[in-house]
Amino acid sequence: MSRTAAEIRDEILALVRDYSRLAHASHVPASESKVAFVPGKTPIPYAGRVFTGDEVAAAVDSCLDFWLTLGKEGEAFERELSGYLGVKHSILVNSGSSANLIALSLLTSHKLPPQKRVVAGNEVITVAAGFPTTVAPIVQVRAIPVFIDSDVVTGNALVAQLEEAFVEGRTKAVMMAHTLGNPFDIGAVLEFCRRRDLWLIEDNCDSLGSLYSMPVERARRLGIHENSPGIPSDGTHITRYTGTWGDISTQSFYPPHHLTLGEGGAVNIVSRPPLKTYAESFRDWGRDCWCASGKDDTCGKRFSWQLGDLPKGYDHKYIYSHLGYNLKPLDIQAAIGREQLKRLPGFIQARKDNWSRLRRGLGDLEDVFSFSLPTHASGWGPGGFAWDASGCRSDCSWFGFMVSVRDGAPFTNVELAQHLNSMKIGSRMLFGGNLVRQPAFVQLRKDDPSAFRVVGELPGADRLLSCALFLGTYPGLTSQMLDYEIEVIRDFVVQRKG
Repeated sequence: MSRTAAEIRDEILALVRDYSRLAHASHVPASESKVAFVPGKTPIPYAGRVFTGDEVAAAVDSCLDFWLTLGKEGEAFERELSGYLGVKHSILVNSGSSANLIALSLLTSHKLPPQKRVVAGNEVITVAAGFPTTVAPIVQVRAIPVFIDSDVVTGNALVAQLEEAFVEGRTKAVMMAHTLGNPFDIGAVLEFCRRRDLWLIEDNCDSLGSLYSMPVERARRLGIHENSPGIPSDGTHITRYTGTWGDISTQSFYPPHHLTLGEGGAVNIVSRPPLKTYAESFRDWGRDCWCASGKDDTCGKRFSWQLGDLPKGYDHKYIYSHLGYNLKPLDIQAAIGREQLKRLPGFIQARKDNWSRLRRGLGDLEDVFSFSLPTHASGWGPGGFAWDASGCRSDCSWFGFMVSVRDGAPFTNVELAQHLNSMKIGSRMLFGGNLVRQPAFVQLRKDDPSAFRVVGELPGADRLLSCALFLGTYPGLTSQMLDYEIEVIRDFVVQRKG
């Protein structure tokens, strides 16, 4: 008896789940892992893919449709992601780096008011220590990055330098990342941007699920109210996810990040719907048409437009208002993302728990290490964090556990990283460190001394460059792995102290 396509499909997906359970047992969340950990032999990456058969089946299910390019799964994931965050729109792209490029490019649109548009020679304030593709788009749109220093405790921008970086008529935006899941001082940055009428782009690629709280009265002064999208107010504080306070934010779905689509990213439009159309135009070849793939004549006047020097009635599907790109992901990736998004609350909690376990285990090594703190925290103890007097709080969805080797310690961060590597424990420096010392930026300044501007001497960024590294906190780490990391680091310190 012949079987229907639906019956065959069900069988395929059941087999895919069976296969994944056998072939990918080492990639499930730590809470579900049954794979034995062998100290010194089982590698401990600093980050990695965490998934089950549900994601693999979703990918295969999408492949069976063979639509391939962004379609129904993409539309659903964009809707679900924006709903989770509480933003107006999320637009999927093929990477977090592309998301940053689109986020800044859309601010160059001629459809914006002239005083708000970023044009060649305008300046964008950013932070010196971080990942290069937070800054590269500024250069790529022919604007000028202005680097301020980094706080060595939080890894985030030294906000006291914002006013010094500002130049009337030239500064148009602030674009910076929440470092390793730690929100930057959103209160101070947002107040600065409101006062100076600047765009704020939050690079949220390392911080999906992190929260920031602000006293209600302060939030109201910034135009943020209790009924704003996000977490319900408790009456004294307004709490929102990072990536929802500024005008635009970005996400990365590269394997080490909070969710993975293999590759992929998103641009979040926080509260200004017209920006969605500009973002989609730059993502989709620069076209003026906003029809989704496979759809025509959404506007109802496909052959009635007259734009540029084109004849009236020229097909709107082939009218281009921007010099854009093709930066869409595949629908298969979005199908994976929809399953990953269901796991996000558990992933976030695992990252917090893993950070806390490392902090407790290494807490008495403060003679050789200085430990990172959440923004607005003034200290840490067994009972949790102590907080400053600002009334603001950070609740971090940690991307990593950062330590800095103190001056006078009997080893360097490089020596510690080499030892960890020899013991099969993954670690990373704080991305590019002080970016102005990277070869690309050294060459950029040689080619054009005015290509970027630096505020002060950047001692904080230099210290992060020379002293910091971070361990993983991702939800694939088991308690045995974390305890082994703690043991290896403690033994290394004792050995070096002699």
